[in-house]
Amino acid sequence: MGEGLMKFRNVLLALGAVTIALIGGVTAGQSSRSEAQGVTDVQTSLVENFAYPGADEIFTTYGVTLISGDGHIVFADCATPAEGNIGLMKVRTTESVGQNGLVCFKVLGATGQLKLKIPAVFEIRGDGLVSGAGHKAKAELTTDAGQRTVVDVNPSGNTPVGVGAGPGNQPTTLLQLDVVG
Repeated sequence: MGEGLMKFRNVLLALGAVTIALIGGVTAGQSSRSEAQGVTDVQTSLVENFAYPGADEIFTTYGVTLISGDGHIVFADCATPAEGNIGLMKVRTTESVGQNGLVCFKVLGATGQLKLKIPAVFEIRGDGLVSGAGHKAKAELTTDAGQRTVVDVNPSGNTPVGVGAGPGNQPTTLLQLDVVG
C-alpha cells in the first residue's frame, strides 16, 4: 500500500473510533439523564379517589358542595336541553344555592352515585319528562339532629322531602344521590 493510502486508512479508523466514542457517550448521557429523571418524575397513583372534578369552582359559583361520585351523575346547568323524554334531576332548596334555589344534575349511566351536600332541600324531581320515563333513584338525607333517611325519588315526578313533605317536618340536607336503574 502507498503511503497516502495508509494515512487515509488511519484517518478513517481514527474517525470511526471517535464516532463510536461519541455515540457511546451520548447514549450513556441519555441513559443517566433518564435515570436521574426517573428519580424525580415519580408516577402518580392510579387509584381513583372519585373526588368530584371542579368541585371548588362549583362551590364558589353555586354554593353546592360536591364531594365524590362515579361520574354517572354530574352537576349540570339547569338550562341544559332534554334528550327525548329524559331531562335533568332537579333539587330544590330554600337556601341561596344553585340557580335561585334550584340545583340540577344529568344522569349519564344506568347506575350512578354522587355524594354531595345541599342544605334545606324540600323537593327532588326525577329526570323523566313523561310518565314511565326517567331513572330510578334514591336520595339520602339528614336532619340537623342527625336523623338519616333514604327516599325513593319519583323517576318522572316530584318527591317532597324535609319541610316539603309536610308541616312540622325538619329541614333536610341532601347527602347522596344514587341512580339504581
